[in-house]
Amino acid sequence: MGAGDTRLVLIRHGESQAALDGIVHGHKGCTGLSPLGRRQAEALRDRLLRTGELGAVDAVYTSELARAIETTEILRPALGEVPVVQDCDLCELHPGDEADGRSADELMLDLHHDIYRSVGAGFETLAAMSLRAGACVRRIVHEHAGRTVVIVCHGGVIRAALFALSRGWAVGSGFWLAAEHTSITEFERPREGGPFEWALMRWSDAAHLEGVAVDG
Repeated sequence: MGAGDTRLVLIRHGESQAALDGIVHGHKGCTGLSPLGRRQAEALRDRLLRTGELGAVDAVYTSELARAIETTEILRPALGEVPVVQDCDLCELHPGDEADGRSADELMLDLHHDIYRSVGAGFETLAAMSLRAGACVRRIVHEHAGRTVVIVCHGGVIRAALFALSRGWAVGSGFWLAAEHTSITEFERPREGGPFEWALMRWSDAAHLEGVAVDG
């Protein structure tokens, strides 16, 4: 990274307890990380402290959901002393009051849907979430141009960021871009410009999870 370049580091939260239990986990249903999720976040924290690969972090953002906030708290020693800003626009799909906290099996959600139709029960559409989260990411990097920004968020938000920064390449492309729990995805934008506005430096880097046992 050269002087004056903008660096965006996106970190997905660890495994959540509500997802493990099959609960729709918006603001109400999300109860934070599972035991495995905490071990995943601790493994990433230890890696970042050991390698120093983040360098000096200028800004830290997270969603308002408990799983992202708890992941950020565990990572705090590796993120420096900058304040953490919570932003609801960095949340995963908003499930709506009817579905939040209920069993996903009970709701019988239509998971094979197009991006413009809700999965049911008042869920936000994927298109709306992508627009919301992508716009938020673009605003954040604009406000912190030439600096290193870390955002602890969700798989859907990471894909939305790719869509927003690539000017629409990722949405409707016909394939799924997975992001592992506590993985690192990184973009850079050179100060001097060039043929492309942003460069994808790494996607779903989860090397620290090797040896993190599922059963503890």
